[in-house]
Amino acid sequence: MRRLLRHLSIGASRPATGWLTLLLLLAVLVPSACLLWFMNEAMRNERLAMRQKLMEAYRANLAQARSRLDSYWSAATGPLESNTLSAPALFATAIRADVADTVIIYDSTGKVAYPAAGFPAGRSDDYSPVEERDPEAAVAAFAELARDATNATRAARALQAQARCLIEAGKRQAALVLLTNSLAVARFSHAVDAQGRLIVPSAELLALELGGPASDLLSRLRAELVDYDNGMPAAQRRFLMHRLREMFPGQVSFPTLAAEDLAAEYLEGETTNTWPISAANGHLLLLLSADGLQRRLRGVAGADVTLLPPGRETGSYLVADSAGGNLPGWHIAPAADDRGSDAAAEAQIASYFWVGIMAVAAVVVLALLAVGLIRRQVAVAQLRNDLVANVTHELKTPLSSMRLLVDTLLNSPTLDEQTARQYLQLIAGENLRLSRLIDNFLAFSRMERNKQAFEFSETRPQQIVESAAGAVRERFNTPDCSFQAEVAPDLPAIFADTDALVTAVVNLLDNAYKYSGEPKEIQLRAGAKNGQVVFSVTDNGIGLAPRETRRIFKRFYQVDQRLARAGGGCGLGLSIVQFIVTAHHGTVGVESEPGRGSTFTISIPAKQQTV
Repeated sequence: MRRLLRHLSIGASRPATGWLTLLLLLAVLVPSACLLWFMNEAMRNERLAMRQKLMEAYRANLAQARSRLDSYWSAATGPLESNTLSAPALFATAIRADVADTVIIYDSTGKVAYPAAGFPAGRSDDYSPVEERDPEAAVAAFAELARDATNATRAARALQAQARCLIEAGKRQAALVLLTNSLAVARFSHAVDAQGRLIVPSAELLALELGGPASDLLSRLRAELVDYDNGMPAAQRRFLMHRLREMFPGQVSFPTLAAEDLAAEYLEGETTNTWPISAANGHLLLLLSADGLQRRLRGVAGADVTLLPPGRETGSYLVADSAGGNLPGWHIAPAADDRGSDAAAEAQIASYFWVGIMAVAAVVVLALLAVGLIRRQVAVAQLRNDLVANVTHELKTPLSSMRLLVDTLLNSPTLDEQTARQYLQLIAGENLRLSRLIDNFLAFSRMERNKQAFEFSETRPQQIVESAAGAVRERFNTPDCSFQAEVAPDLPAIFADTDALVTAVVNLLDNAYKYSGEPKEIQLRAGAKNGQVVFSVTDNGIGLAPRETRRIFKRFYQVDQRLARAGGGCGLGLSIVQFIVTAHHGTVGVESEPGRGSTFTISIPAKQQTV
């Protein structure tokens, strides 16, 4: 007995779980907090390091981009500065080379050499009709002047005036012949009127307006307009280009017209968002619009660099630098702003993040495992404490009763045989009760240590019923107890440990006896159902609520402590029954209603019959 109590009391003291819980909490929170702090610092430092690397790389890229821009302007303006072309030809060369949106050329005195601002003032010339009231006389007079003039310019002016007088006289065809034949000679190609305009192009335009041969005249006039060596003034060139576009929409185009217009607007002070760039010698001024500048320099500066016009904020960029002396007020910056530095560091930061997350997850999982182990140990310790308390109480009661009965027998000088027999029967009952308790405790101990060994053999269900009924028959043989044992015929055999299965059935019978009122009605039956042998114990006891039927198979669980104390027991019987039945690959269940008794069933697989 001492050995049993000593075995059951090992680890029985309840562990102090408060400090363990606190220690576990600290063991989880402190490393997790440190890890999160380290991960945050690592991510922040990585971002700072990446920003610093990006700034260094950006500065190097910007320095190279600025060098490329300076080289570009030198390469673009150098050939123009050293060119010996006339101002108009130099203008056309620069525009056709797409160096700038337009170019203004200055002479040695600082005056604009080409192009000039504005349109021609009108169509007046040095010769007005001799008599405005007599166009015919004016025509004759101008014809005579043209014949007598030895200077080509004076002759061309006379012919031009004669043509206008013919138009005023209503002789349009004669004027058209004069314009297309008399003036269309090489002698007059450089003749100019009083305003310095070439006479032949103006005459050809007038012939087109009079309905002259459009194809021939348009071809000749267009060739003269794109020829920047013929000395045509910029204002006349612009006027003729616009006029031809009006007369022949969609049929003629002039690559230099936009540049001519932009230069005129700039000289007249009417342009906005146009940036001038001066050549080294000061005789050349390149004008670029914001869009034109971006288009030309995008490839020069590089795809990873963006140009910022004056007034554009640079604060949103990681670094920014001046675009050079040729572009005052302009800045160059990386194509990506400072938010791009965060994106560039995401790969490395993501690795830190996931490593930290996995580490925290590992700590949490280990903590949960530790909590589970601690709770299990606490539960086991609690079970052992309860078991020791129950053992102490349950063993003390029958031992005290037997001691009292023995002391009574020993201290009685005279004791008749009937009284002695009665006392001995009581002692035998308490001894039987003590034996059942010890058997249950030993079975529980073997269950806890997984030391329960079963010896399976082919067994007849009738043998199980007879053994269990025999174990309780003497105790159940009282006037207030009705006990019946029934076995269905021809039940199949089962593989079972006979003693263990008898113990399980006896435990069910003991519970039926303890928790039934008076008179007691208990039935033990054995039958077959669905290939299994079913042992059932039915009583007319107190019954169970549905919630309690799911818990009564737990160790030490007792529905009513007062009834348990009165009937004797510690809540191990049904857990032992479940353990034994599970080892036999069977199931145990209960059907019960409060106040209407209970039926416990044990189902064991039947042995398969072989043919």
